[in-house]
Amino acid sequence: MKTYQSKIKKAKNYLDNHYCIGVPTETVYGLAANAYSNNAVKNIYKLKKRPKSNPLIVHYHSIKDLKKDCLLNDSFIKLYKKFSPGPITYVLDLKRNSKISKMVTNKKSNLAVRFPKHKIFRKLLKELDYPIAAPSANISTKVSAVQSSDIVEDFGNKVKYILDGGQCKIGIESTIIDLRDKPKILRLGGLEISKIEKVLSKKIKISINPKKKISPGQSKIHYSPGIPLKMNIKKTKIDEAYILIKKRKNHLSNYFYLSKKGDLNEATKNLYSCLRKIKNKGYKSIAVEKIPNVALGKTINDRLIRASKF
Repeated sequence: MKTYQSKIKKAKNYLDNHYCIGVPTETVYGLAANAYSNNAVKNIYKLKKRPKSNPLIVHYHSIKDLKKDCLLNDSFIKLYKKFSPGPITYVLDLKRNSKISKMVTNKKSNLAVRFPKHKIFRKLLKELDYPIAAPSANISTKVSAVQSSDIVEDFGNKVKYILDGGQCKIGIESTIIDLRDKPKILRLGGLEISKIEKVLSKKIKISINPKKKISPGQSKIHYSPGIPLKMNIKKTKIDEAYILIKKRKNHLSNYFYLSKKGDLNEATKNLYSCLRKIKNKGYKSIAVEKIPNVALGKTINDRLIRASKF
């Protein structure tokens, strides 16, 4: 515990001085900075090479903290009580007197907010007097980071400090839901839509590729390992990496498994690590067998579709 306290103190010091740091969440690692500071937020965009038109998710410790910046509604309260902290992000209306940097929202009047579940990050948020803007800790359009070494691989020493919290348990970004009017899903993620629909007692529209970006994760090209990727492939060449949902009896050197027995939760957790591993081994292309388009399989397919736009 003392070790973590010293790490959190160090992380806070960097954040207080407008630096960006790496932070662990249950979904993926984030590139974190003070959401009230224009200079700090500007550094996020610069490090990630992220278009300024692509808004950021802001992380809060509690609903009490959120009330300073956003207007709450009944749908939000229902979902918050059931799923937060956890892998769900809410898009809400900003209050006029909010201190959130306009760079976070691309000067829009709404904000994407989340309450992360990772214990270390939550301890850090509790120590701060401001919320944290934290998109995934990767170069824009590339594969997200699920362990601290991924951040080092992408940024080297450009990120001054990484609060190491081990490998992310979920391994894929949060589900984003817009709650300003009729609820709609803006990004498929680590929380299944059916569970959200059950709490709200209604079918929810999915709008993951709009013309105007309301939230992160809506770019057509994203989560890419930087090499061509094809989906729904039954057979592949030996010099091409082949991603399989579960282990095969006949194992070839170019086979990469997302899970042992086809478990979609395990497959989700391993997806980004698998893509990075393939790229680092020097393969020039990736083939992926058909992934069941159910539950978290829908999220995996969404990420693979965007990665294939390379």
